[in-house]
Amino acid sequence: MQAKPFHAVPVKFPSPTKLPLLQKPPAVPEKVLSRAISISTPDTRVSDVSTPNLDDSLVAFWDYQFLFMSQRSETDGSIALRVVDGAIPVDFPSGTYFLAGPGLFSDDHGSTVHPLDGHGYLRAFAINGPGKEVKFSARYVKTEAQLEEHDPMTRGWRFTYRGPFSVLKGGKKVGNRKVMKNVANTSVLKWGGRLMCLWEGGDPYEIESGTLDTIGRLDMMEGCDSLHEGGSPGGDAWDLAAAALKPILHGVFKMPEKRPLSHYKIDAKRNRLLMMWCNAEDMLLPRSNFTIYEFDSKMKVVQRKEFKIPDHLMIHDWAFTDSHYVLFSNRIKLDILGSMGALSGLSPMISALSANPSKPTSPIYLLPRFSDDVTGNRDWRVPIEVPSQLWLIHVGNAYEERDERGNFNIQIHASACSYQWFNFHKMFGYDWQSRKLDPCVMNVQQGQEESLPHLIQVSINLDANGTSNNCSVEPLNQWNKPSDFPSINPSSSGTKNTYMYAAAASGSRSTLPHFPFDTIVKVNVPNKSTHRWSTGTRRFIGEPIFVPKGIEEDDGYLLVVEYAVSIQRCYLVVLDAKRIGEIDALVARKNKINIKLKVSIMVYEFSFIV
Repeated sequence: MQAKPFHAVPVKFPSPTKLPLLQKPPAVPEKVLSRAISISTPDTRVSDVSTPNLDDSLVAFWDYQFLFMSQRSETDGSIALRVVDGAIPVDFPSGTYFLAGPGLFSDDHGSTVHPLDGHGYLRAFAINGPGKEVKFSARYVKTEAQLEEHDPMTRGWRFTYRGPFSVLKGGKKVGNRKVMKNVANTSVLKWGGRLMCLWEGGDPYEIESGTLDTIGRLDMMEGCDSLHEGGSPGGDAWDLAAAALKPILHGVFKMPEKRPLSHYKIDAKRNRLLMMWCNAEDMLLPRSNFTIYEFDSKMKVVQRKEFKIPDHLMIHDWAFTDSHYVLFSNRIKLDILGSMGALSGLSPMISALSANPSKPTSPIYLLPRFSDDVTGNRDWRVPIEVPSQLWLIHVGNAYEERDERGNFNIQIHASACSYQWFNFHKMFGYDWQSRKLDPCVMNVQQGQEESLPHLIQVSINLDANGTSNNCSVEPLNQWNKPSDFPSINPSSSGTKNTYMYAAAASGSRSTLPHFPFDTIVKVNVPNKSTHRWSTGTRRFIGEPIFVPKGIEEDDGYLLVVEYAVSIQRCYLVVLDAKRIGEIDALVARKNKINIKLKVSIMVYEFSFIV
């Protein structure tokens, strides 16, 4: 399954420098979608704008840009959403659906940042009361960077931080050491009575859940240093190099000594929050340190484990089972030419790193969660090598089964892409000079689809002594369409699951065949079946979340935000998880009144709090 080199040019999009502005023609009512709830205008018809006289490559280009438009406004309190179609079921659990992601991409001085560097914008959909009324609110996370770059009096923006993925066109390039721009834009978590917005490179920010006001930065590791288990003893030359790098990274570039991963895990069986931290200097060294904390329901640390791995790795997402922390790792290397460009300010700082395709396999580290002898005499520093070169993006779930002889079978369901396609600073087609996003990066030639993010299933068999007897990888349920954001019933996390849901591309639009996503796929892992629900024309979706309501694993609802680019409206869609693939799967669609929500839905992550 090792991917071959390819060229990402599915269609000829017009040059960004020669593009006319796409004027939105009058709305033309189309068919009304059956049984749906949406966030809409006072006209309760669900309408899209047709563009019969325009080249679809031009329309597609601007549709792609509209998905990443900056949101300049916040709500003043909460707004009641109007039902466009259908109704929220009476058995829908009361609670709040939080989404965190980037909301501001362009300032008022010529700079456009990478979507991953956009200021954190938190949205909340509160679903409560006997009538299941939905109230919407949205606020920016008031991080230190946001307070510096935004003037609340003039409402103007001026980017001063570079951020890891961006180049400032209208700001300082050479000598700009303000790299670690904590924008709190990657995920949202509520645990121990605290609501937090997380980012990959710094402390989370705590938010007041009712008003969405920012309380401040939260040091989750404060007082935790006394707990120490696991890890590897001793020091070496790389420890000396790390000691030399720390004062530079921390003192000059203001990087924290340890950075949390934005992807956290919930062990529902033990009612624990699991979070992982990495050392800042490991981004530049051929070794990796991971510290994993487990918190109880009151945010008290009940376990801390440290692991040092002799490899240069990047981890964005991970998994856990009853006995292991599972790290499906991505190999990286220092890029000398990229480092020169990054230090000069002419390319993003992340250009200093690149994917390392030197080995035809992918490493998976099975780290002991509670005991070092869980798999006999196996050295956890030695990875299980997956017989394919895959860059892991997101994990849906992992679980393990043990037979009477002590043999282990570990299953991992995830999304991954090829090393050849993955590019740190070109993700989403970012181009700081043109200030436009190139859709070609996310949409490749026909026949190269398997290089894009897709769903995979990894099977690992270990004997009682920890020896790997077999490791295999294949497309999950043979679903071969570009997909990402795998999600399951949260009660199944870390245990055997039957169903998984993901955002996917239907391929129905030739000019945007692979991304943005327009479909939700439901995968039945044991019987290898797939079912799907798709949006209408020129409508795209973000990440689905499962909200359980009963005992059966798929007894619940899926929430997803749908963006109708033709009218620049966001819709909150409610789907019956059991009925995905049937005509009446869509039970509700709601829309905000009078406010256009121009904000990216493609890189948002969520939490649903009952």
